[in-house]
Amino acid sequence: MLRKFILGICLVLFGLLGVFPLSAQDVQYSQFYAAPLYLNPALTGASELTRVGVNYRNQWPGLDHSFNSYSAYIDHYIFDYNSGIGLIFNGNQETLANLSTNEIGLSYSYRLKLTEKFFFRLGAQASYMQRDAFFSDLVFGSMIDIVNGTVGGISDELNGVPLDSRHSFVDYAVGGMFYNDKFWLGASAHHLTEPNISFVNDQSSVLPMKLSLQGGYKINLAPGGRDYFTHNYQERSLSFAFNYKEQDPFSQLDVGAQLFLHPLVLGLWYRGLPTKNSLPNNEAFIGLVGVALETGLDIGYSFDMTTSKLGLRNSGGAHEISVRYTFLWGDAKSRGQRSRVIPCFRY
Repeated sequence: MLRKFILGICLVLFGLLGVFPLSAQDVQYSQFYAAPLYLNPALTGASELTRVGVNYRNQWPGLDHSFNSYSAYIDHYIFDYNSGIGLIFNGNQETLANLSTNEIGLSYSYRLKLTEKFFFRLGAQASYMQRDAFFSDLVFGSMIDIVNGTVGGISDELNGVPLDSRHSFVDYAVGGMFYNDKFWLGASAHHLTEPNISFVNDQSSVLPMKLSLQGGYKINLAPGGRDYFTHNYQERSLSFAFNYKEQDPFSQLDVGAQLFLHPLVLGLWYRGLPTKNSLPNNEAFIGLVGVALETGLDIGYSFDMTTSKLGLRNSGGAHEISVRYTFLWGDAKSRGQRSRVIPCFRY
């Protein structure tokens, strides 16, 4: 129990960004393609239908204090203008310091036809973000009386910091995606202005720009039998993909594969970027199972098996759930134009 508490304190201290001179890091979803607007603004409207989705992640439930992240979005493709529009809500909460971040953003993308088979999407996003924290429950080393085994009052480390703090700012992101019916390659940049996220008025703690590169290739396998309702042949495919992220001073790589045997989706990922520098980066293996129904409903569940020194026994891994519903809203003739949909992973 004590070990878990100490681990929790250490992790929270790295999360109290803006109070101390540390760098903030964005939440990362294992099912990143199930959070498309969060991954890359260029994916706004990429289904070329109307899409509503939610994501929930419970990070390291084995610790005494939890890290929860959630996202919800809706996007729609406008064929007359080759454009996608979207609205996204993001949030995360760490229970020890009641540190939470909430975001609401508007995104837009434009699809450009390069050739008969190749397309390029360009997207942008503007968000309003708010960070809240309540610091009175934190325990610092200067507050602990080792001799008597007691914990004292407010620490000097919090001088000048309101116990109940709130900070708001505007944030921006851009992205692009090049693709055909089997291949995709995209890049995005978040926190373009590197906003100040400090809770202290006369202090500066920037949110570092996050750069990411994602791509993959889809291999169509022999089709299955005909669907009972639509009479279409059931899709069979194997996809390989990666997602590289860099946000000073850290970098991370997700690489894996997904097998789609309609309606079943199975996936296996590795997250890590083993290096010899001072920041070890060997984080997790990720298993995924999902269903993709003809009704347009997609449900996915994934589990992160921690492989870092934090350990699976201490951390409890991470659980993640995604639910997405895609439907046709507008001219029914548009349904036949979906051949341009990006062949990305489903989760």
